[in-house]
Amino acid sequence: MIRVMTVSDIPRVAEIHVFGWRCAYRGFVSDEHLFNNMQVSKRIERFTQHLNDKDNTLDSYVFDDGIIKAFLTIGPCRDEDKPSAFELCGLYVDPCFQGEGVGTKLALYCEKIAAERGFKEVILWTFEQNPVSRAFYEKLDYKLDGATMIVESVGAQGVRYSKNI
Repeated sequence: MIRVMTVSDIPRVAEIHVFGWRCAYRGFVSDEHLFNNMQVSKRIERFTQHLNDKDNTLDSYVFDDGIIKAFLTIGPCRDEDKPSAFELCGLYVDPCFQGEGVGTKLALYCEKIAAERGFKEVILWTFEQNPVSRAFYEKLDYKLDGATMIVESVGAQGVRYSKNI
């Protein structure tokens, strides 16, 4: 079941986020960042601030079937060149539950919410060096749109995908 993230979900979501980063990005994001900067306690603080920020325009959801297996953060696009697009800002599935269709259900949920809110396009960013993530989104018909950026905090290149819905 997909539901709105609550404060009580934050420790599990933080755990998924940190473990997901360490499993997916090791090899192109430094171990220093993954194991010293990425800590569950820091993520708990960040997610708590996110949920408590009254000016926050992003919505967060969890996939919970008795175990929180994944989370999703979505909202209006933050990119200046895409003011009428919706953004899938983050989708993380606990590596222990990858391959079970959870990520697909969350991506499709994002598209459903975007359509309900009147958006015609969904964009997302992923790391260029992450072939698993790129293949996942390409399977869901997302296409590279040519935009790139360097994520300075980790020194990795991001690529943007888009999909008309």
